[in-house]
Amino acid sequence: MDLEVGAIVAGKITGITKFGAFVTIAPGKSGLIHISEIASTYVSDVRDHLTEGQEVTVKITGIDQSGRMNLSIKAAKAAPVDEVRTRPQPKPQAEVTEPTFEDKLKRFMQDSDSKISSIKQYSDKKGARRRGR
Repeated sequence: MDLEVGAIVAGKITGITKFGAFVTIAPGKSGLIHISEIASTYVSDVRDHLTEGQEVTVKITGIDQSGRMNLSIKAAKAAPVDEVRTRPQPKPQAEVTEPTFEDKLKRFMQDSDSKISSIKQYSDKKGARRRGR
């Protein structure tokens, strides 16, 4: 088995931690799938996506000097570059018009007035405490 960076291999999940999962690829050879490399979406808990004993296909993304391997499920599932180019483009939605200068100015003035009002309320309360009320 050729275990080098870029190789896509099959493995078995042997352990799950809060930061990722350990995978045995060959006897005596194992690596870590970091939580960020499990899925293309946000992963809050590794156990929601993987279970111990599960067979997975992983890509070797790195091997450090001590022989530890970094693995990725999402890189193994990534589409080849040619496929990405030939995908049909989504139909454009109804045109979203850019807000005009007047709309932007109106929004700015509303936000500004709101902030000034809250600052005045805070300073009035603060001044009342100092005057002994």
